[in-house]
Amino acid sequence: MTGDGFSFELRRVEPTVKLKFRDRVYWWTGDVGGLGAVELAHPAREVLARDDYQSLMGAAVRGDSIPPSSYKGLAYGSIGRPRLARGTLTVAGQRAGFSRNPWAYGKRGRALLIRALGREYRYVEGPDKLHHTLERDGVKVSMSRSGWAKPQSISGVTYGASDSIDLSLAILLEGVYTRNLSLGGALISGPGRFTDRVLG
Repeated sequence: MTGDGFSFELRRVEPTVKLKFRDRVYWWTGDVGGLGAVELAHPAREVLARDDYQSLMGAAVRGDSIPPSSYKGLAYGSIGRPRLARGTLTVAGQRAGFSRNPWAYGKRGRALLIRALGREYRYVEGPDKLHHTLERDGVKVSMSRSGWAKPQSISGVTYGASDSIDLSLAILLEGVYTRNLSLGGALISGPGRFTDRVLG
């Protein structure tokens, strides 16, 4: 357990060499509570099989004392983040399930419902696409980013007795394209989902 109520910030680290777009990786690093250094990376090729390099993208969280978590899914455009479509979520080394209702009304109805390590989470978009909240009974982690595509910073505030699993998952989801958790985002990403169904 990391404690009750604290804030943290991850800062972006630029790639040190010039690479082709597909080979670029972006990192956000910082100290999180009593967990020491934590890093979010995307695209994270280490979570993909070599045969999936062209069709999927990954995101990963790792650090000194935080459980490693990862996500892989269909790539979204040029922002280097995997989408929720056909995705695979792993939390603390174990496969986790997730679902959502794309036809629901309101952001809470459209929330991402996650089942991980015997816990049930709800991941909800906040007042805009830069703010999200991960919730479970008695715990909430509110996340915000300084910009949309490649923010300079990603910040979090915890409420309740959050632990390293909560934080690993909340930070990881900042590396996943989740715009379709709001109606406006769903309308934007709709053409891509249609194309996936036709061509997939």
